[in-house]
Amino acid sequence: MIKFLHAADTHLDSALHGLERYEGAPVEEIRSATRRAFDNLVELAIEEEVAFVLLVGDLYDGDWKDYNTGLYFMDRMGRLQEAGIRVFMVAGNHDAASQITKHLRLPDNVTMFSTRTPERVVLDDLNVAIVGQGFATRAVTDDLSQAYPQGDPQLFNIGLLHTCLDGKPGHEPYAPCSVDGLRLKGYQYWALGHVHKREEVNQDPWIIFPGNIQGRHIRETGPKGCTLVTVDNGDVVGVEHRDLDVMRWVFCKLDVTGSETVDNIYSLVRDELQAALDDADGRPVAVRLVLQGSCSAHRKLHADQEHWVQEYRALANSLGGAGIWLEKVSIKTSPSVSADEVLARDDALGGLLRAIRDMELDAGALENLASEVSALRQKLPVEILNGEDPYDPANSEQLKDALEDIKELLVNRLLSTEQAT
Repeated sequence: MIKFLHAADTHLDSALHGLERYEGAPVEEIRSATRRAFDNLVELAIEEEVAFVLLVGDLYDGDWKDYNTGLYFMDRMGRLQEAGIRVFMVAGNHDAASQITKHLRLPDNVTMFSTRTPERVVLDDLNVAIVGQGFATRAVTDDLSQAYPQGDPQLFNIGLLHTCLDGKPGHEPYAPCSVDGLRLKGYQYWALGHVHKREEVNQDPWIIFPGNIQGRHIRETGPKGCTLVTVDNGDVVGVEHRDLDVMRWVFCKLDVTGSETVDNIYSLVRDELQAALDDADGRPVAVRLVLQGSCSAHRKLHADQEHWVQEYRALANSLGGAGIWLEKVSIKTSPSVSADEVLARDDALGGLLRAIRDMELDAGALENLASEVSALRQKLPVEILNGEDPYDPANSEQLKDALEDIKELLVNRLLSTEQAT
């Protein structure tokens, strides 16, 4: 019986986005998160006494700023060498030969597969064959798997491939291939990389994306880690996800429909944040909180949004444990009286909302509005325009969202004024 670890998309020394400017956030822990997750991978390999480790692309996050990233990696490979554990790796789009200009000689226990053509390594002591090819350039659009040799029926065959497979949302379409094409190669296990969300694509043969080992921003939520594979007499008898991440990202969409008071909502937020902290098993948590739904408390929430954002941040800080931070708070509630009801009114408020609705439906009017606000775009900071959650005031879809917000604001403000008179 043999065991091996399959990991991918480490992105060593990649920054975690969305928290470093947040008051009270553990900046040094955030900066070292990918290294500490990789340390967990090394310790797991030693603890489980695996025969080898597979690293399937994007070990790095582009060219090193200095040699410290490479020196750190060499040190951890030395630890595995002392434990008698071999490492097999391919370059992905972020650490392609064209992207990494600095190099250090790899330890004897580490095999980096060629970027020119598929290479095959046979481990005679384990009756295992491993095949892989890395990226020579950042943008590889050919199906690399087509050139992989057929599996040897006398061996347990593993293919290493950094690929988008048949296309995955949010990922560049690099080295595309098909499940049927991989099946035809006669391998027992395909170790894939590039997609940052874990997925067991197929079980006969096993085709797996392990996901990345550490979430780096709000689009990479939930547990992150690697896959532990157990093989007995040439058959896969165990496939198990193992967590490696040291900080977790959570997207909380909280439906507050029917909440009568801001105190009711505060209690709901507290329960939601506590649940996120409990689910993280002792890890710090970064949360994006979105409040949605129609409620009587809508007017008070929107009357002073900044106050409630800070209230919820203070609440998060008070929960203790390993720490929980609000990466962003969005208040997307609506009044108990809907905009559709007001649209039907034969008065000035109804007419105003109908004018906004007509603008939403008129592509020409939206284009004119976009041109009028385009000057605002030049005044926005680069991190707002091109960050992890980009905002462009001249974008037609984002303009539509803004008009929706304006409608809700008008309904809230004007109806509250109406009720007060």
